[in-house]
Amino acid sequence: MSVHSITAEAATAATAAATDIAYLSVNNIEVIYDHVILVLKGISLQVPQGKIVALLGANGAGKSTTLKAISTLLRNERGDITKGDITFRGQRVDHLTPNELVKRGLSQVMEGRHCFGHLTVEENLLTGAYTRSLSRSELKAELEKVYHYFPRLRERRNSQAGYTSGGEQQMCAIGRALMAKPSMILLDEPSMGIAPQLVEEIFEIVKSLNVQEKVSFLLAEQNTNVALRYADFGYILENGRVVMEGEAKDLSSNEDVKEFYLGVSGAGRKSFKDMKFYRRRKRWLA
Repeated sequence: MSVHSITAEAATAATAAATDIAYLSVNNIEVIYDHVILVLKGISLQVPQGKIVALLGANGAGKSTTLKAISTLLRNERGDITKGDITFRGQRVDHLTPNELVKRGLSQVMEGRHCFGHLTVEENLLTGAYTRSLSRSELKAELEKVYHYFPRLRERRNSQAGYTSGGEQQMCAIGRALMAKPSMILLDEPSMGIAPQLVEEIFEIVKSLNVQEKVSFLLAEQNTNVALRYADFGYILENGRVVMEGEAKDLSSNEDVKEFYLGVSGAGRKSFKDMKFYRRRKRWLA
């Protein structure tokens, strides 16, 4: 075998190995609050580059804690990762500060949006670029890109963010994250407190950003139905554990997921009086 063929094989193997490395990888992490409350119990998940991955489950399942563990905002809430590790773009990042993570291309949009209510929409957007050294013309170009995806924000650019609707504030929060030019966004409960028609609009924009700007997304969402329609892959959490994972289309057609998370079974939509049946039937959690 020639040296050239050996080199070619080595290059092919290296390319395949690089492809196998997840863009974001959460490896068997445990999270404890206040040194005593175990919240996450061995969570593992992966987000491939250029994909939308949904983190699903009921309120209190551990979705937001998982995102905060990744973005290292957990420390601000007296939480600690006591086991496992997190890697982003092939490098371990769970020891970094949130500011350092943003500079590496990973941003989080918090649950509840957290816009600066006393600032205008445009001033809120500009705060997202604080980690970048941009000229005035470059800053204007970045704002125009955000306004291209969020035309509502252009209309409200001079309005105080605190006086805009919940949907507009969510758009503002996502736009602010985009100003940091992230390659991945952690999106926490984007549909919470938003009118249904605006939920669809926001998810359409997320899909456009994913396809056109190549931004990867890990989104935590209680609205399983809408999340699975836009995601490529999904993980379902219960009580701090991953209980099911798979391609989004497979999860949306899974009978257990349809019954327990979409409220639909072979016999039609179920009511709350069937909760005891739900408890007995949920054997797949074991």
